[in-house]
Amino acid sequence: MNDPRHPHTANEPRMVNPAGSVVGNDHDAKIAGGDLLSPLTIRGVTLRNRIAVSPMCQFCAADGLADDWHLVHLGSRAVGGAGLVLTEAVAVTPTGRISPRDLGLWDDRHIEPLARIARFLDRMGAAAGIQLAHAGRKASSPPPWEGGGSLNTPEQGGWPVVSASAIPFAEDRPVPRALDESGIEDVTGAFVSAARRAVRAGFKVVELHAAHGYLFHQFLSPLSNRRTDGFGGSLENRMRLLVKVATAVRQALPGEVPLFVRISATDWVEGGWDIEQSVVLASALRQLGVDLIDTSSGGAIPNAKVPAGPGYQIPFAAEIRKRAGIMTGAVGLITEPHQANEIITSGAADLVLLAREMLREPYWALKAQAALDQEPSWPVQYSYAVRRHG
Repeated sequence: MNDPRHPHTANEPRMVNPAGSVVGNDHDAKIAGGDLLSPLTIRGVTLRNRIAVSPMCQFCAADGLADDWHLVHLGSRAVGGAGLVLTEAVAVTPTGRISPRDLGLWDDRHIEPLARIARFLDRMGAAAGIQLAHAGRKASSPPPWEGGGSLNTPEQGGWPVVSASAIPFAEDRPVPRALDESGIEDVTGAFVSAARRAVRAGFKVVELHAAHGYLFHQFLSPLSNRRTDGFGGSLENRMRLLVKVATAVRQALPGEVPLFVRISATDWVEGGWDIEQSVVLASALRQLGVDLIDTSSGGAIPNAKVPAGPGYQIPFAAEIRKRAGIMTGAVGLITEPHQANEIITSGAADLVLLAREMLREPYWALKAQAALDQEPSWPVQYSYAVRRHG
């Protein structure tokens, strides 16, 4: 799986932890240490702490365009002290949207509304990150509060869906069209174009969404990939689409821009994608210039039995970090500052991503500073409420 066009050179930016040790994508590099509130430098980007806002779909865009809701939603978490704020899944094609109300980046007109958000996140001291995605067979769905399922006709606002194989996500979902070679090239080109637009919009971190049963995951998992060509069958073949796109996106990004990949470490189903395959994938992605594996799980099929509990996915992040030698992000029912700090100090992960807890508490990072005996870095505009005056 090694690519002869390895993007790293001796002159490219590499990761340096607060203690000064270099962290790169070479096999012998040490992974950065620290605690939850320590900065983390990845390539040319320094995060002020290890707290990240996980991508969370808001289902309120019109024709892929970000609006005031997205600015306030994401901006509030930057004001609240997070080191990295990631957008929701941003579709690289109109038919790659989960729902008709998803954000998109398939056209230049999407750039400025997103650039407005990136500028504000930067002003508030957070790194602006964007997650690029294609939903595959899970596309063309209504927002969850409208009952789930799928939009099966144009009259309902839906469109035909694609996947690795002509296998529907569920019995009541449409049968997708298996992508042919031309379709695979189109998808690759769409991700590259979107990545370039993301850089033009001012985003400092780019993440590819290869988890939760979306298109890349559909190729990875033997539960959804029954192909007999070079993109199916063996593990190397099932990895081929993600490796192809990650390689192309890495080459399209400036050297200082970190590239993350979110994966599902397991399908939670026997015979599906699992942690052993995830370690192989992470190792291959590291060699291609991917900087961090955002480690989630599940989503390939409905009704998988997921043993959800506080920090239940952390062992996967730790295993990938240790065995693949790549930085990882931990996500999933992480709610308490001391719990999050332990993830970093124990070496289980390099970044902690919070989702629902950030919806409940936009200022979670500031409260974590107080809980971990650090003076909270409240915005000066709020000083009358949070600082004593003589």
